[in-house]
Order: sequence, then C-alpha cells, then structure tokens
Amino acid sequence: MSGGTPRAPARSARATPQPGAASSAGTGPSDRARAEPVPVPPIRPGAPGIVDRCAPASERRGDQLYGTAAPVTRWMLVEQPGPWGRDALRECMMAGDVSADLARRAAAARVRVVLIRRPGRTGEVPERRVGWADSRPGSEGLRWTTIRTDRDLLRLPVTAPAGEPTGERAYLVCAHGKRDACCAIRGRAVAAALAAARPDEVWECSHVGGDRFAANVVALPHGLYHGHVPPTHAAELVRAYESGRVVVTLLRGRSAYAAPVQAAQHHARLALDEDAVDALPPLTVQVVATADGTGGPTWQVRLAHRDGPVTVVVRAERSAPVRLTCSSGVAESVRVFRLVAIMLPGDG
Repeated sequence: MSGGTPRAPARSARATPQPGAASSAGTGPSDRARAEPVPVPPIRPGAPGIVDRCAPASERRGDQLYGTAAPVTRWMLVEQPGPWGRDALRECMMAGDVSADLARRAAAARVRVVLIRRPGRTGEVPERRVGWADSRPGSEGLRWTTIRTDRDLLRLPVTAPAGEPTGERAYLVCAHGKRDACCAIRGRAVAAALAAARPDEVWECSHVGGDRFAANVVALPHGLYHGHVPPTHAAELVRAYESGRVVVTLLRGRSAYAAPVQAAQHHARLALDEDAVDALPPLTVQVVATADGTGGPTWQVRLAHRDGPVTVVVRAERSAPVRLTCSSGVAESVRVFRLVAIMLPGDG
C-alpha cells in the first residue's frame, strides 16, 4: 500500500477503540463547535523565522485527515487568471453580473464552482478553459471547452453538457491566499512541483475547504481530497492516481461519500492493505446510536470488497479546540471519528 502505512490492529467486532485526533472543518456547519468559541492568542513564533500558522500547527498536533473531504459530486472549473479576493467568484476580475449569475445557477444545481489558473501565470490568456467534472461513483468524467470572454459563461451550463468524457485527469491545488496564507505558501510550491511533471493537468485553484491541511490537492474526476501534501510527494500522488491507486497517508477522503463513509473506508484500507481508488464502496450506512452527552452519533458502514463485505463502526466525537485558519481569532472544536469496531471478511 502506498505511503507505508501500518496495518490496523483491529480485526473483529470486538476491536479496541482508537482515539480520534483533531479533524478539519470546512465540510459544513455540523463540523463547527456547538460550544462558545475559545479565545486564542495571536499567531506566535514557532521555529526560528517561521510563524506558527495553521497548517504546520495542524501537522504538529497530528490532526485527523480522514473523513474531511468536502461533499461535492459535480464541479465546474473556470479558468480565471489574476487575483482572487476572499470570495473568489465574486471578488475576481470577472464581470459582476456574470459571476452572480454563475453563482446562482450553480447553487441551484448543487455544483461546486472553482476558479483555476496555471501555476505561476497571472496574466491574461487569449482563450480560457472551462471544465466540468463528475465525481459520482460509476459516472466519473471530465469535459472541457474554451471561452474568450466572461460573457461566454452566460451561455454555458453549470452541469456537464452531453458528450463523452475526455478521460483526462486534473489536479487542483488550493493556492487561495486571500482565504488563508498557508494555502498560498504551501499550495503554490506543490502546484509548481506537480506542474513540472504534468503541466497540462495541474491548476492552482480557489478554496476547496480545510485550510489547515494545506497543501490541499484534489484529484479529478474522482474527487479525491489529499491534505498536508509536501512538494516531495507530489509526483508519488500523481503516479498513484494514474495507476488507479491512492496514497492512503495523504488521503482526506472521496468527496462523493459522506464523512462517516470516508472514515470507515480509511480504517478498512489500513486493515486490508487496500489502496485501489474504487475499492470499498459503501453498501449500507446506518446510525446505530444517536448523539448523547459524551459524543455524537455512531454509524455502522458496510463496505463491498472482493473477499466479502467489511463492516466498520465509527463514532463521531468533538476534538479539543483548535485554530482552523491563520486568520481565526478563536479556537473551535471540530468533528472527529473514533473507530469502535471493524469486522473483516472471514472474521467470525
């Protein structure tokens, strides 16, 4: 399995509970703390000459990566060179009426609009690319067209037009510095490293969620979220995806699946030494215990596998308060997942 991750010790429904570490927000309001925010001091010095920003702090804490991919099944990628404000679509060089129309139609269709640009290139280009990615299992695909002006977007659908997918891949690296400095500092370095290997497939992109996991890389069309990707591992990630595998140690989850499924798949991958991209699709997902005073709901997730179904039980808990972004003035608790039990094929 990629990344050299050790096998999970739990192998039956009586598995020993494993504590969860801090996880990302950025996947919806339910990830945020329900208690009052805890004030935290300003960013303090870390190592000599390096500020204690959110991503390195997250790495030092060992924040839980898995189960944090944002819920996205369909994407619209719009090449938009130049600067992006905090709200990238509404605060870029795109005509205001065009961006408003695009945002409205995308929200109605439940499509994630992401601005993209080539690494290191901020000037105007004669033609810009627009892409549609489908991350739904069994429907994965990527299509592209080109536009010359913003107003061309008014005639384009926000969902993929008819036609066969191209079979291409795209690697989106969040480099949205106006949202979070770590995304620019770490993301641009990773985008440059990836672009050296796959210049036609790599894009810097606007916010995708989970700033403190920078550098964040999304592999399309499957919607595989990766976090804390260093430039030295960029090529490994590309090679794995091109051969139908994932780097489990960097994988946050697949965006088409709910967070409890992402968490269950993570533990099953470790236990089975399984790194195939399409492995372990969910068969059933059910809440077997509701939230109580000590934690959140408990889910039982049954996953398909060539050797037989895998049953994983995970419980939602709350992390200790952490700073979620470099600009945040408060610490917030986030949802994490604890492994309760796992039953593999052949277990009694």
